[in-house]
Amino acid sequence: MHRWAVKLLPVLEKALRRCKRAVGKSWRMDETYVNVRGEWIYLFRAVDKDGNTVDFLLRARRNKAAARRYFEKSINQNGAPKTVTIDKNGANLAALEAINAERETPIKICQNKYLNNIVEQDHRAIKRRTRPMLGFGSFRCARIILGGIETMHMIAKGQMQHAGKIKPSAASRFYSLVM
Repeated sequence: MHRWAVKLLPVLEKALRRCKRAVGKSWRMDETYVNVRGEWIYLFRAVDKDGNTVDFLLRARRNKAAARRYFEKSINQNGAPKTVTIDKNGANLAALEAINAERETPIKICQNKYLNNIVEQDHRAIKRRTRPMLGFGSFRCARIILGGIETMHMIAKGQMQHAGKIKPSAASRFYSLVM
């Protein structure tokens, strides 16, 4: 089962990214941690103000380079936000300031831990899935499995584009990705 998941989850994630709805221009960004071979690694995540997942990235360290890589990946795939709300982590602030130095129109940075509650609550769904796993065996498997968990979480939240007036169920959206 694990081998099937490792092979098929990246394909499913790629299919979802092709038909993912656009996200809002106000992001809430934070990182959470997961256990890989007894070490804590960091899952960078952002949601828009409506709770839709913007993007995610798994990194071994929580520093400026990792935060910058996350923001560059998110901006390339979803467009630049107008506002990013972060907590008091200096690495996220430094990364955003470095990105703003290269841009014509800077991204507004808001550092308020109370406005980040929406992303903190969204971490709960990921932790609910990973806690029974008791950690991951390798960084590669953790990246792939967490990508699948995030993909299924986006499907459940209804972040896929669909044609028609009737909103399909999560199972129907999943089947449409697979087919």
